[in-house]
Amino acid sequence: MKAIRIHGFGGPEVLKLEDAPMPEIGSDDVLIKVHAAAVNPVDWKIREGLRKEKFPTTFPLTPGWDVSGVIEAVGENIKIFKKGDQVYSLPDPKKNGAYAEYISVAANMVSIKPKTIDHDNAAAIPLAGLTAWQGLFDFGHLENGQKVLIHAGAGGVGTFAIQFAKWKGAYIITTTSEKNVEFLKLLGADEVIDYTKTKFEDVIHDVDLVLDTLGGDVQKRSLQVLKDGGRLITTLRPDNEEEAKAKNIHLESFTARGHSEQLQQIAQLVDLGKVQPVINKILRLEEAAEAQEIIKQGHS
Repeated sequence: MKAIRIHGFGGPEVLKLEDAPMPEIGSDDVLIKVHAAAVNPVDWKIREGLRKEKFPTTFPLTPGWDVSGVIEAVGENIKIFKKGDQVYSLPDPKKNGAYAEYISVAANMVSIKPKTIDHDNAAAIPLAGLTAWQGLFDFGHLENGQKVLIHAGAGGVGTFAIQFAKWKGAYIITTTSEKNVEFLKLLGADEVIDYTKTKFEDVIHDVDLVLDTLGGDVQKRSLQVLKDGGRLITTLRPDNEEEAKAKNIHLESFTARGHSEQLQQIAQLVDLGKVQPVINKILRLEEAAEAQEIIKQGHS
């Protein structure tokens, strides 16, 4: 099969389109014929060796941990899937990814894809969608009527988080640049703050939950807007634990994990018209280096 592989850490030039062996499947795995693979920041960070402690790498490595496709074969223990099922998944980042014609994935990370969208759109959901879902609900404990601040609302995680929070019945505040203000209101945001003109901590307060995908100074400033007992959930390093503790704020970091049942819930929301993925650009497999550069520059 054809696959994009790297044989060592480095820049986009280490991504090579080459022949690779077909993936082997274990008794609890499924083999997926890949139709589309989304691109995420973790892809280039692993490529550059910035995540080797968290996700130990064996070369050659195929990147890409977002997939939508069709099941080609199932392991001997698998009863819930069959050949021909249209599925999507957030595979294990410690294993070969989906920049390839085929990928082997543990069945408990796979779900039937939404029926109302194609594979291109479905592939855009798992990693960003599960990050938003788990950040808001598993770690953030967001409930109906609560106030949530979602940073980087126009990003991959942000667009899903706004829609999930809207479905939950929360009051949604988000930050973005001026060009995305009206778009995020259409997605469901109640307040949109243009961070190039206004400091969010100057205009909002008494927030129940902050979902942070930016870290650094934004994470630190977010402590100012949370109510007593509020929660700051981040996908990055929790740098301000002492200050958070002093303010009685729960600060926690997490990494999204593949979860078939949550993907099933998200698919239902998509098919009900409550949630839609937002795609920036579609590229061919051989343009993987360009795709990773787009992501590294901060675009979705």
